[in-house]
Amino acid sequence: MIIKKSELDTVCGITSHLPAHAEPEIAFAGRSNVGKSSLINSLLGRRNLARTSSKPGKTATINFYKVNDAFFFVDLPGYGYAARSAKEREGWARMINRYLTGRKNLSAIILIVDMRIGPTKDDLAMLEWIRKAEIRPVIACSKADKLKRSEMAKQIKKIRMDCGLSEDEKLFPFSAVTKAGREELLQEIAALTGADADA
Repeated sequence: MIIKKSELDTVCGITSHLPAHAEPEIAFAGRSNVGKSSLINSLLGRRNLARTSSKPGKTATINFYKVNDAFFFVDLPGYGYAARSAKEREGWARMINRYLTGRKNLSAIILIVDMRIGPTKDDLAMLEWIRKAEIRPVIACSKADKLKRSEMAKQIKKIRMDCGLSEDEKLFPFSAVTKAGREELLQEIAALTGADADA
């Protein structure tokens, strides 16, 4: 799938109303500083559309990016950043829960896990949350370029086991640096949204 057009469409804070539209949505979830914004930018072929920062926890809103005028990428707030106050974390949790339980056009959630360390407790809690909401999870393992090729297969097997993935649940090694996994993940997104994979 070729990304011809992408733009920031809507930014929603804790008290904002979520936008009403009929196009399919692909949401992205992950702990703070896992490389979520870099992954989104890489998929879109943009450098700074999704804000990146060396400071964890910067994204405190739900950001909707319209893609090819056909579907949306939805960037959820990063979780698991302990330096944020309990009140802030609770607010983010409510916001994410409101999104997960109220979007009939949500096609899938791509859960981003650091390939080097595997899923954290927060990642597994998020995965359980996704499944309880009866949403299809897709695992994207970021920072795959940090592993040697000989370590890759072993780590993929371990992450699949730790996440309890079934045979039909997908896992994609990904690197925003080398672009490894980009085309495969875009093809999966095309299938999930009904977008033309060859467009």
